[in-house]
Amino acid sequence: MNFLQDNLIYSIPLLGLIGIIVMMIKSAWVNKQDAGDQNMQELAGYIADGAMAFLKAEWRVLSIFAVFTAALLAYSGTITEINGVPMHSSWIISISFIIGAVLSATAGYIGMKSATKANVRTTQAARTSLKQALKVSFTGGTVMGLGVAGLAVLGLGGLFIVFLQLFHVTSANSVEMRTAIEVLTGFSLGAESIALFARVGGGIYTKAADVGADLVGKVEAGIPEDDVRNPATIADNVGDNVGDVAGMGADLFGSYVATILATMVLGQEITVEDKFGGMSPILLPMVICGLGIIFSIIGTWFVTIKDDKSNVQTALNLGNWSSIIITAVASFFIVKWMLPENLSLRGYAFTSINVFYAIIVGLVVGTIMSVVTEYFTAMGKGPVNSIIQQSSTGHATNIIAGLSVGMKSTVIPILVLAGGIMASYHFAGLYGVAIAAAGMMATTAMQLAIDAFGPIADNAGGIAEMSQLPPEVRERTDNLDAVGNTTAATGKGFAIASAALTSLALFAAFVGIAGITAIDIYKAPVLAGLFVGGMIPFIFSALCIQAVGKAAMDMVQEVRRQFREIPGIMEYKAKPEYDKCVAISTKASIREMMMPGAIALISPIIVGFTFGPEVLGGLLAGVTVTGVLMGIFQSNAGGAWDNAKKSFEQGVMINGEMFYKKSEPHKASVTGDTVGDPFKDTSGPSMNILIKLMSIVSLVIAPYIAVKAATGKHQVEVRKEISIQQKTDGLGNRITDTLINTTDTLGN
Repeated sequence: MNFLQDNLIYSIPLLGLIGIIVMMIKSAWVNKQDAGDQNMQELAGYIADGAMAFLKAEWRVLSIFAVFTAALLAYSGTITEINGVPMHSSWIISISFIIGAVLSATAGYIGMKSATKANVRTTQAARTSLKQALKVSFTGGTVMGLGVAGLAVLGLGGLFIVFLQLFHVTSANSVEMRTAIEVLTGFSLGAESIALFARVGGGIYTKAADVGADLVGKVEAGIPEDDVRNPATIADNVGDNVGDVAGMGADLFGSYVATILATMVLGQEITVEDKFGGMSPILLPMVICGLGIIFSIIGTWFVTIKDDKSNVQTALNLGNWSSIIITAVASFFIVKWMLPENLSLRGYAFTSINVFYAIIVGLVVGTIMSVVTEYFTAMGKGPVNSIIQQSSTGHATNIIAGLSVGMKSTVIPILVLAGGIMASYHFAGLYGVAIAAAGMMATTAMQLAIDAFGPIADNAGGIAEMSQLPPEVRERTDNLDAVGNTTAATGKGFAIASAALTSLALFAAFVGIAGITAIDIYKAPVLAGLFVGGMIPFIFSALCIQAVGKAAMDMVQEVRRQFREIPGIMEYKAKPEYDKCVAISTKASIREMMMPGAIALISPIIVGFTFGPEVLGGLLAGVTVTGVLMGIFQSNAGGAWDNAKKSFEQGVMINGEMFYKKSEPHKASVTGDTVGDPFKDTSGPSMNILIKLMSIVSLVIAPYIAVKAATGKHQVEVRKEISIQQKTDGLGNRITDTLINTTDTLGN
């Protein structure tokens, strides 16, 4: 036990390495599976080539951004003091930023490569059984989940060890430790920056292709969604990988890192005597998330079915619940072993068992968010059925129903989040809120495996359609795809919940470093900042949706041109020019992702340096609240519209009459799904990165705009509390003496 205590910090990157090793084993297994006939492999090759072409184009642009930003961070790290107040950074923060950016991009790449290998193999497996198709697709998703979590823990834990040595850290509460963690924030900034561009760019790509393919292929030409004759179908399938896989991988990589980092920043403020040199509050989130990788691996063993009649969603839920329960049980022993009995942060005292309760709160909040999201987006449930019923009266009523479902879906998640924030704070103060987010993110590997399984199944169905395989193959892939739509929606619900808690923890860390004790909305500049922050998610969403619309128009024109100018496409005598559609989506996404990304990165810098930390705090409060609401609303509305459309493929009953594909209500549902596509796959899921990235940027610049730095004075506040004394005179009359409280500020 003493050996483990002395070397606990070195076990953290080791846990990440274990995740990567298991990922490589599972990846090798997927690669060994049968990839089908020559035609299937050719189609899968088009998808893989298109996805890689997009990533290369995106990386070229982002490498310029990364180098420029790293140079600015390196310069900021050379500033030793501002107005006589010492800074605790280093030029090495630029190296930390680059490593975070590279690992974030790598996480997305691992997911994309895994998905493009697993898709065609899932199609081939579906020719034999649903059980084998689930095994291949879920294993492909597991590769991504373990790759993301493994890289995050390995990168963060490894860098932390390096920085402890590099800055000669001697104690947990030393200036050197503060410098090490400040430099480590560069890692999170790099991860979230790349995640934002990957998510927005990938989302624009996938929905431009999807909308273009639907409007011309399904609505105008009357051919199936993934028909090989549709020139945009390859771009559509590429988009599933670059948006829902590579984008989501980078997204949750950033969330994972930001959550751990926020808890470490707050943990550094806690002074304790423990078996780890006073570092237990700092190490705890890394240990929990590292062990969460192992628990997620165990959870994957439970994801299996018996035959084609088994419920795939139940199997996935069993795996997810298993990893959550194991994490909850293990956290009790980890917390009791690592933390001392009593702790205190910023005057709020709590015990080690209360920290465990906060972790449980985080796990419960994440679980409830997933369950609620599943209810509002799953086929057969009331919300989706309400959209189906209102599709019978036209396109407009379908849109109205979808918007209503999306708006109503915010109520329970927000109440759950509010309750979770209050409960975790009650148990362990601000550290409790941060560790609750870390507990929620502990099973990220499992969450991502379930999430990535969906796009793989979607691609598998597309390849089955394009290859004109027997109907039973498409039925099996459609079964997986329908479940995948729901898991994708629940994954987004999980991501936005974790982003809300993480942003609050980052906000608390920012307040501490910026030297402010309160944010007073009675002050006009602060109130103005609150309103501006509340506006940012709206303009951000507008730019994302507008980008999809513009790119989709180009895609529609190109598909129409090919149908018009290339004779024989509809008769299978000529092959469409898939590469032209892939190029349109690639160029549009790279071009249009710049402005939303710039808003997220530059807004905190302008407000912070112009108006100071308190106004910046107001901005962050506004963007967090409306960002969470917009994220939940858009993701759930889009998911519900999508599954309403898919319900018509199996047949739905409206007013006693059955309706199927190509019926008038189905056409209305296609319109709703077209509106919902950029909601659920572009702007909606980008909200969680927006609020986290703005918080991280604020945290990085906090030392340079701190109250002390701004005034050039150290201020000491002396408060005289109210004292009330009650006495009784000789006649029995009560006499009350009151000393009114006063506040004096002393400056040196």
